[in-house]
Amino acid sequence: MNAPLASLYPAHLATLRTRADRALELGGFDHLLIAAGTPPGKFLDDQDYPFVANPHFKHWLPLTDAPGSWIAYTPGMKPKLVFVQPRDYWHVAPQTPHGYWVEHFDITTVRSAGEAVAQLPKDRNAVIASACPAIDGVTINNPQPVLDYLHWHRSYKTPYELALMRESSRIGARAHRAAEAAFRAGESEFGIHLAYLAAARQIDAELPYASIVGLNEHGAVLHYMHFDRTPPAEHRSFLIDAGASCAGYASDITRTYAAAGHGGFQALIDSMDAAQQSFAAKVRPGQSYPELHLHAHHAIADVLREHGFIRMSAGSAVESGVTSAFFPHGLGHSIGLQVHDVAGFQQDERGGNIPRPDGHPYLRMTRTLEPGMVVTIEPGLYFIDMLLAELRDKPVAADIDWATVDAFRPYGGIRIEDDVACTDGAPENLTRDAFARLG
Repeated sequence: MNAPLASLYPAHLATLRTRADRALELGGFDHLLIAAGTPPGKFLDDQDYPFVANPHFKHWLPLTDAPGSWIAYTPGMKPKLVFVQPRDYWHVAPQTPHGYWVEHFDITTVRSAGEAVAQLPKDRNAVIASACPAIDGVTINNPQPVLDYLHWHRSYKTPYELALMRESSRIGARAHRAAEAAFRAGESEFGIHLAYLAAARQIDAELPYASIVGLNEHGAVLHYMHFDRTPPAEHRSFLIDAGASCAGYASDITRTYAAAGHGGFQALIDSMDAAQQSFAAKVRPGQSYPELHLHAHHAIADVLREHGFIRMSAGSAVESGVTSAFFPHGLGHSIGLQVHDVAGFQQDERGGNIPRPDGHPYLRMTRTLEPGMVVTIEPGLYFIDMLLAELRDKPVAADIDWATVDAFRPYGGIRIEDDVACTDGAPENLTRDAFARLG
C-alpha cells in the first residue's frame, strides 16, 4: 500500500497548503500552528487517558502517536514538523519519523513539549489546539474564520484520503467477518469483541470509536457498550457497530445477523438491507442529505407494512411519528478523520448552519452531497421498549399490530451501515467493496 500512498501524498499536501493559505488570509494570520495534543490526565491519578491526535494534525501527515509535537506552516515555505521524542525509560518513545511523507517536511526533533514550543513562530499565529490543558508559551485561539474554511473543505476527501479510508474499511470488514463467526459459534458479547480486536489487529484505544456488540434484546440499545461476559441461553440476533483506523482515518460499519432457525427476523434484515442499499445508491451530487433521510423514513414505513407491523400508509406512518419510534436516529453522518466528521451542518466555507428538518433532532448532516464527500448510510429498525410504550398511548396505536411487535422485541433491532463516497458518477461503497474483496 505504501507505493500508491507515496504517489498520492504530494498532491494531498499541496491541496492542504492551498487551503491553509486561503484560511490564513481570511483570518488575517501569518502562520498556521497545529498541535498534535497531549493525553489528558485522569483525575486524582498519575495515569493518562489514551492519546488521540488532533484531527487537523493527522490531516497533514500520517503520524498518530506524537504527543506534544507541532506542525508549523507559513505560506510559501515548506511545512515544519517539530517532533517530540522524549528521553524516557518509563514508556516507549515515539518512533523517529520515517516513510513516504518525511521528505515533504522540515523536521526538527526535540526532547520535550517545552522545547517544541520554543521552535514555533511567535507572532500572528492561528493556533489549532485543544484549549485544555493550556500550553505554556502559546496563545491558543482556534480562530473561527480559519476553522470554518478548513472544516468546510475537509469535507472533500483527496485521492490520498480515500485510499486510507478504503484500507480502514478493509480492516473493518475483516474484523466484522471474525465477529460474525464468533456469534455463530455461540460466543458471549465479550468473546465476540475479542475476536473483532484480534482480526483487526487493533486494541480498543486504536479503534475510531467504542464498539457496539449487542446480542438479542441488547440490539435495541443504540449505544450498547456493556459486553456481557456470559453467553445468553439462546443466540437469536446479533448487532455489531464497529470500525477500524488507518493512519488516523476511520471506517464505521454496522451489520445485523439472525441466528439459524430465526427466519422471520432474517426476512426483516433482508428487507432492511435492500432498503439500505437503495439509499446508498442515492449518494450522488446534488442529493440533499435531509431529503434522503426523510425518504428513508418512507421506505422503512413500507418495510413495517410489508412485515405486518403497521396498518397505515407510509405517509401517515411518517407524519404521525410512527416511523420515528422504530427509527429514532439520523440516517448517517460525514466521516473521515473523525467518525462524526466536521461541517455536517455548515452552510458554506464561511460558516453558518443548515438546520435539521422539524421532528428529526438526531440527524447529523444537513448538507447537499458533492463529489469527494464520504458519508455513512445507516438506517435502523428497533424495538425499544420506552419508545413503544409512548407509541401505545397515541391514537395511531390502533393501526399497529402489537402482537407482531411483541414477537420481534426479543431480537432488539436492526442497523446496517456502509461508508459511501460521493463521486462525479455512481457512488463508491467503501464498505460493500471491502466485504466483496474478502469473498
